[in-house]
Order: sequence, then structure tokens, then C-alpha cells
Amino acid sequence: MANLYGTQNCVSEWSYTAARQTDNPFSAVDLDVEFTHEGGSAWKVPAFWAGGQEWRVRFAPLLAGRYTFRTVCSDSADNGLHGQTGQLVAEAYTGDHPLLKHGPLRASADQHRFVHADGAPFFWLADTWWMGFTKRLSWPDDFQLLAADRAAKGFTAVQIVAGLYPDMDWYDPRGANEAGFPYDKELTRINPAYYDTADLKVQHLVRSGLMPCIVGCWGYFLTWIGVERMKKHWRYLIARWGAYPVVWCLAGEGTMPYYLSKTPEQDAALQKQGWTEIGHYVRATDPMQRLITIHAGGNGVGRDNVADDSVLDFDLLQTGHSGYKSIPNTIAMITAQCARQPARPVIDGEVNYEGFLYGNFDEVQRLAFWGCMLSGAAGHTYGANGIWQVNTRETPYGPSPHGNTWGNRPWDEAMRLPGAGQLALGKRLLQRYAWWDFQPHQEWVDPAATPDDPWKHYAAGIPGHVRVIYMYGQVWGRKVHVRHIEPGVPYRAFFMNPSSGQEYPLGIVEPEVDGSWLVPQQPEVHDWLLVLERA
Repeated sequence: MANLYGTQNCVSEWSYTAARQTDNPFSAVDLDVEFTHEGGSAWKVPAFWAGGQEWRVRFAPLLAGRYTFRTVCSDSADNGLHGQTGQLVAEAYTGDHPLLKHGPLRASADQHRFVHADGAPFFWLADTWWMGFTKRLSWPDDFQLLAADRAAKGFTAVQIVAGLYPDMDWYDPRGANEAGFPYDKELTRINPAYYDTADLKVQHLVRSGLMPCIVGCWGYFLTWIGVERMKKHWRYLIARWGAYPVVWCLAGEGTMPYYLSKTPEQDAALQKQGWTEIGHYVRATDPMQRLITIHAGGNGVGRDNVADDSVLDFDLLQTGHSGYKSIPNTIAMITAQCARQPARPVIDGEVNYEGFLYGNFDEVQRLAFWGCMLSGAAGHTYGANGIWQVNTRETPYGPSPHGNTWGNRPWDEAMRLPGAGQLALGKRLLQRYAWWDFQPHQEWVDPAATPDDPWKHYAAGIPGHVRVIYMYGQVWGRKVHVRHIEPGVPYRAFFMNPSSGQEYPLGIVEPEVDGSWLVPQQPEVHDWLLVLERA
């Protein structure tokens, strides 16, 4: 019997050696480790094949205390894997790492925000590194540089694909990392060394305070692999990374067929049903119950990419890349999905990558962020062209299967585009207040933006405590009023420049008898934040 020691919410890992040779352990053998806490709670944790005859298990105790465990192997005759027992004693976590201190991520009671197990709020500000496990974002230098930049700015999550990428087929050389490809050409044999290298990156994201949003693959891979083999793929990901503070994204662009598909409608229908079945499988297989979502295709809603949205814990949208032309659709979709029942936290998971196509500069990033956040979104996802596909100076990504090349800006240049830092300024402003209790209040500002006319102003906050108004559109020659100011509530106001963070105090608000207040002229002609906080 093994006697092990660990820490609450932190990964404990150990190995077993198979006594019997198996031709393809990934496909032929399942190994689980059943844990029972002294209080009676139990977890069935999948282990993963690590190459050769080695199997490894990773477990992050949710509770301090004593656990007993026992292995259960589908090949019960293998006495190296089956029937092994032990004890694990987990001490309470006493550190200050936010992803470990507060416990796993959950949806809030009202299903509109994210909270940790202990109730602490989580602000989703994610970056998009779809191909970050490839060798173009080399380990350790490049990966650690990008992670340090994003952590310093205030990002909290990273969207990253687990080896089967967009914009390529299953054996494109651009999908390799330092250990080769994730699978063989037939997609039947996994390459554990590929995922050993990816392990280093997942672990570093967590150490950096960046929660990995693990995207299982791009949606069209399901038509090549099939549902049963995709379940094996997902079981492997859960075994590898489920003990870390991650969230799961079943697929990228879940129902989008392969770019050159000759049967796109048939493929889309197959993918929708298949990802629904796999969503149920992931829910049943993951003992840690990490949050689950799916990334939608262009101008799409995650929930509409599955046939049963009970498999999802939050809604991930994609609302367009056409700069200003995408804003009406973005606001309309966010507003509609935040009101949809049953409620789910809503995130725009892909919108207007900075430097992508036309018009996608920092101003558009600010408009999308503030329009979404003040319309009820649970957070926001940023992307930069050059980072998502990981262009290098020596080797740009190049064309997609349809022939287009999305842009050759190197990732380390894209890392310095100004929009990322400006969204982080917005996050820091919101975190001064109980942002998780904010509700949209378009009646507070006149003129107010609407889904049909998104070019005006957005307002949200907590009545009697704080109001945050994002002022957009023509600001000269137009009077802007704050409306419905509560009688007897003293507010102090200030402008903040959303591109620099510079603040301009406005003093105590003195409303008219009808509760309205004429907003002073902004210091410059561009978008502004107006904050009224209780004095």
C-alpha cells in the first residue's frame, strides 16, 4: 500500500507500471483510481498512458484530510495496474495563489457570473493562443515571455487548443511541437511525448495565474475521428489536465465543417449531435466537474452548437471580425444571450482580433469590451492576429486550407498591440467595485445605445452605489444626461480615459429635481468612461 502526501487543490501525481504488454494502450486499456475521503465523498479519477508500460494519475484533493484509493483497470488480469491501493493525506492549502486558494470555478447562483468554490468572484479576461502548444511558441523562452506579459497586464485565462488545430488538417507540419504530432496519421495512436511538452505549458499557465481554457480540438475533427475515438481523446485530456484549475471547451467552432468539405450540411448536423454526446461524456467522466463550454462558429452561439445545452455551463460566442461592422451583431447577440433562459454566464469568445482584416484597432477593442461588459457579459476574450496562429518572424503561419493567409505579423509584435493593455485597464477599473453585482441600466444614460443602434452610450452598476457609463459616438454638440439619480444619494464623479487610465475628477454630482444630471464636456474628443461612485 502506497502512503502519499499532498495539498488541497494542488496536483499530486504518481505512476503505475503495467505488468502486461499491450499493442495500443491508449485505445485498449482504461485505468481509473477511485478515491474516498474520510468524510465519505468519492471521486473516480481517470489515469493516462504515459508511454511504454507507464501509467500516471493526477489528483487535486478538494478537501483536506485522509483519502484511501484503489486502482481499477479494464484489464483486470494486469496486476501492475489493477487492484493497487494506498492512502493520501492532504493538508489544507494556505498559500495565496488565486486559482488554488479559492477552489474550482463555478457559475454564480444567478448563473450570470463566475465564482470559485468559496464564493470569491472570478473575472474572465482571456487571451487567445489557439496554437500555443506548437513549437512556433517555443518552450520555455517564447511561452514564458507571452505568459509574463499577459499576467502582468491582468489577464486571467488563456484559450488554447489541445493539439488538433484550426486552419489545418490532422497531419499538417504546423501542428507539431518539439516532440512531434499529437497522433499518428490514422488518428488512432496518441503520442504521449507531445502531451508531456504541452504539460509544461499548462503547468506554467497555472503558476502564472492564467487559467487554461482547454479546447479539445477544432470541431471538424469529429467527422474524421468519430464519436467513440473522440471520447478516448477527451478521457486522455481529463486524465492529463483535469486536476489543474482548468475549464473545458468541447471544440472550437463546434458545428463548422472542414473548410473543403463536400458535405457541409451533413457534417454540421453530425457534429452538433456528436458534440452533444461528447459533452455528456465529459460531464460523466470528469471527477472534478470543471466547467464546460463550446466555442461557436462565425456569428454563432455556443448553445446552438449542441442539441442539449444542459451539457454546457457557460455560453461562448463568436460575433465577427469586421471591425465596426461587427459591433451591432456583437451587442445584439450579447444582449439576447444574457437574457436567454435557462440562464448561463455569457462570454464573447472571439470578436475582432486586433490587427485582423480591417478596422480592428484598439478603439474597436475598447468598444467591444465595454459594450459587452456593461450589457451583462461575465467577462471578455481578447485576441490578436499573429498570436492566435503564432506567427514567427522566420516562419509565418501561412495559408489556411481555403487558401487565405490571415496576416503575417509576428506574435511578439502582436503581443505589444495596445488593445490588450487597454482592456486590462478596464478590468482594473471594474474591480474597484463589486462588479459581479453589476446589472445593465441603459435607462441611466441618455442617449443610450441599443442593439439596433450600438453607437451611443452604455451604463451598468449597482443602484445607490456606483454607475459606470461608457460614452461612445459623437461627443461634441451633443448633450449627454445621467438619468434617475436616486434622491439623497451623494455621488462623486470622474472621467477616465479608457486608453490611458488617466482620471479627471468632476466633483460631487448635483442633479436636477427630476434626478437628471447634464454630463460636462469630455476633456478630448474620443470615447470616455464616466464613473459615479457613492461619496
